[in-house]
Amino acid sequence: MTTRLGICGAGGRMGRMLTQVGHARDGAAIAGGCEQPGNDLVGRDMGELSGLGALGVTIGDDMAALFEASDVVIDFTAPSASVANAAMAAERGKALVIGTTGLSHDDKAALVTSAATAPIVFAANMSLGVNLLLGVTRQVAAALDDEFDIEVFEMHHRHKVDAPSGTALILAEAAAEGRGVSLDDVADRGRDGMTGARERGAIGMAALRGGDVVGEHQVIFAADGERIEIGHRATDRGIFARGAVTAALWLHGRVPGLYGMDHVLGFTDAG
Repeated sequence: MTTRLGICGAGGRMGRMLTQVGHARDGAAIAGGCEQPGNDLVGRDMGELSGLGALGVTIGDDMAALFEASDVVIDFTAPSASVANAAMAAERGKALVIGTTGLSHDDKAALVTSAATAPIVFAANMSLGVNLLLGVTRQVAAALDDEFDIEVFEMHHRHKVDAPSGTALILAEAAAEGRGVSLDDVADRGRDGMTGARERGAIGMAALRGGDVVGEHQVIFAADGERIEIGHRATDRGIFARGAVTAALWLHGRVPGLYGMDHVLGFTDAG
């Protein structure tokens, strides 16, 4: 069975990489791409834009048409666009993979609503390594008491617009789950000036931006006399595109519901 892939944000850096990966993947075919009306790339051949040579598939500006032409649409855009695309997927009963970061609690709640009538995979990070790190973080946090202070560090390229990264947030959430607490109650997202002593049980987050760093994440468990550090470094954005295409192939034909990469990778039963 061939899965027809639609790429939302097809002209962007990730969109072009998704075109490359989707075209090369057995069992997948590029059905189309979409950009906002008025974008200079509308009408361009997706293969030529991605360095593959002409594919005979052009970038359009009609999301409804993209959903109709595709079995699964992949979305790496912006929170408002992803929420709107999820609502459109729900109206049509179409499958959608979302790799957009920076979604608010309300945005995520909207995805849950849309997933009642559409199969949706949402993950702040599509890489296998990061999803393994999530599981390890949860286990380590559960094994250690609050004598160990937890800090989540992340660094990305200078063009990233949200902080902390979506991956840093889900790592902090995994640590909080391991401890049996709510991240909202214990998160410390930044320190500046005379902050006072660190609160016991807090989960700190720090974000750095610079250069062309694809993505670096580290979770630190620090106690008196010892420190545990676990982390992940991405050196190639292709890992996210490969994960997203893998998720799309897995999602094709699934029943409506909100799934994560833990389901795609078999860490959690999809039911």
